[in-house]
Amino acid sequence: MLEVESIETFYSASQGLFGMSLEVRKGEVVGLLGRNGMGKTTTLRSIMGLTPARRGSIRFEGCEIRNLAPYRIAKMGIALAPEDRQVFPGLTVCENLTATAANRFASSDPWTLERIWTLFPILAERRYHLGNRLSGGEQQMVAIGRALMTNPILLILDEATEGLAPLVRAEIWRCLRELKDSGLAILIIDKSVRALCRIADRHYIMEKGRSVWSGTSDQLQAASSIRLRYLGV
Repeated sequence: MLEVESIETFYSASQGLFGMSLEVRKGEVVGLLGRNGMGKTTTLRSIMGLTPARRGSIRFEGCEIRNLAPYRIAKMGIALAPEDRQVFPGLTVCENLTATAANRFASSDPWTLERIWTLFPILAERRYHLGNRLSGGEQQMVAIGRALMTNPILLILDEATEGLAPLVRAEIWRCLRELKDSGLAILIIDKSVRALCRIADRHYIMEKGRSVWSGTSDQLQAASSIRLRYLGV
């Protein structure tokens, strides 16, 4: 579904990615791991066209998207829940969720407000609250729900549970498990290796702007030396 091959991305004269490669297959959950500053978010921004890669190839459903504008990439079926959530502070939960809603691929069972309420019951209770009156966990649920309301075929999450209370993190992981079971392809950054291994099929570990290891969840759990070398603090 998604093929990222040897991309190089820069911030002005400073290079962030040095030949990064990964792939996500249909219905697969893939974890993107690494210490802070290793290029994980830059990889996601490159995929979405927000920080375009200068070299390499990014193909989605067989189409080259490296030079496309972000809105065109989104219309192709990729949705991003960003690290900083970017919830509209002056809009209600309902308005945040419906602002960019679309069913471009004529899904027979599209995401609706009712489905979001079922996935995140707390949002149903907060439906008329403004974005700036929500907790961090509630804003993260809105960010994920807003992405789902575009009815994507690939969902990308940057730091899905970063800074959230344990109960809220557990709720997010429960919802991601439901999304995986529904067959949605997901590319996710998160620091919780143990939680990621419970739902992800495969993982990539990044260091200094490139992939240095890839494998299944079972392989990652068995590779204590790899976790210590690239993920330990």
